[in-house]
Amino acid sequence: MVVRLLPVLFACLFSLGCGSVFAQEKEEQDAASDSANVENRVVIDSIIPEKHTIDPLSPSKAAFYSAILPGLGQIYNKRYWKVPLVYGAIGTGLYFYVTNKDQYHRYRNAYKRRLAGFNDDEFYNIDGTPNEDGSPDVSMDALRRAQEYYQRYKDLSLLITIGLYALNIIDANVDAHLKQHNIGEDLTLRPMIIPNDFNAKTTVGLSLSFDF
Repeated sequence: MVVRLLPVLFACLFSLGCGSVFAQEKEEQDAASDSANVENRVVIDSIIPEKHTIDPLSPSKAAFYSAILPGLGQIYNKRYWKVPLVYGAIGTGLYFYVTNKDQYHRYRNAYKRRLAGFNDDEFYNIDGTPNEDGSPDVSMDALRRAQEYYQRYKDLSLLITIGLYALNIIDANVDAHLKQHNIGEDLTLRPMIIPNDFNAKTTVGLSLSFDF
């Protein structure tokens, strides 16, 4: 009876051993699968820094917008605080140009009427009381000098206004370039102080680093 039970006992022990081996292998496979999933999750959740993109047409666009309408390029560059400065500078130049032009035409019209033989211009009798000798309050020579004076400053005001208009375009173009300037950690320029092993002195210089 005992001899008959021995094969059955061996079969049961073999089955248990195989089952234990299969269970251990399954646990190792599950652990490896969990580890792979964890690694995948870490890779997915990792933050990849985005490189700074450069638009080569941005400076041209900013300059073009400022050429069409002063201050528009500054708005394109999001430098809104510069817009009042642009209009204040150009407006001041235009104000002096218009003022000098009006004064020039006043004296020029009076000078032309004097040449035509009229004595009714605004500079002939300014205070309303004629001179005893009948001479005008502002002579022909004074009218000519006034024309030259206001003509000169009229032209100067126009040149300054054109220069301010061009400066508005240049500012928008340069500002757009500077906004795209690489200031990241991949390109760094920093001062360095290195001890000199030969003469025991300190060497001062600059370090330029490129990281790829």
